Amino acid sequence: MKILLIAGGWSSEREVSLNGARGMAEALRARGHSVTFFDLLTEFDTLLPQAREHDFALINLHGAPGEDGLVQAMLDRVGCPYQGAGPAGSFLALNKAAAKQIFRHAGLPTADWEFLPSAPPADWQPRLPYPLFVKSNTGGSSLRLGRARNRAELDKVLAEIFAAGDEALIEPELKGREVTCGILGDEALPPILIEPVAGDFFDYESKYAKGGAREICPAPIAPELTARVRELALAAHQALGLRGYSRADFILDAQQNLTLLEVNTLPGMTATSLVPQEAKVIGLDFGQLLERLMELGMARRKS
Repeated sequence: MKILLIAGGWSSEREVSLNGARGMAEALRARGHSVTFFDLLTEFDTLLPQAREHDFALINLHGAPGEDGLVQAMLDRVGCPYQGAGPAGSFLALNKAAAKQIFRHAGLPTADWEFLPSAPPADWQPRLPYPLFVKSNTGGSSLRLGRARNRAELDKVLAEIFAAGDEALIEPELKGREVTCGILGDEALPPILIEPVAGDFFDYESKYAKGGAREICPAPIAPELTARVRELALAAHQALGLRGYSRADFILDAQQNLTLLEVNTLPGMTATSLVPQEAKVIGLDFGQLLERLMELGMARRKS
């Protein structure tokens, strides 16, 4: 197939996107496909004519644009198929505060939260007790994420988020281990247990530094708990109206309770990323996984 591989862009996660796309291009070419590498940062104005000249668009963007549904909406206008969620599902999943409302409406376990679209007044106090986790409402890759044990630490993290033009989401600190579970088609993949090696939560360094975390797949947890993780991941995928694939992240506490953190509609796509690791357990190598995503995207166009 003639594939337009869309990567880069201008979000804070640009380098993560470009690094993943290089491996995707190599895997696709090894399987006989023709790949055009398309950097959205420098080529945005030619997206539609380029899309019309290709059989399929593989999107490897993180943050906005990309995970916000803009690129998907544009590809829809020219009938170019692509993998994963459409514009509405992408937009809802990227906005953590909106997604959490949907999760709660669907009866899914998500932590309490406070949404701050802009810097609060000087006399504002958080309604949740310390310690708190503070994150960008629409960011990813664990960027602009921090723990606050008091007001001074909270103000510091909030200042970084607002200085970047982002909105902030505040949640209580959840003690436990992180479990993640991908969806492929309409089935949940084997979950992964993540154990940070340095530090005690899965921050940017843990996620991308070599040896920053142990990622154990399948997760060494009880069978009934594995089934529950997979059930919740699929329910979250469906609640947001997603398709093709996604990845849901959870905290598993000492009492074996699961709390849904968020859902990623364009999860990291290198050979060692989380969803490819899960796909490998069910017998799909990296190239086969990419082709399966393409098959799902093409089937959606025909339906």
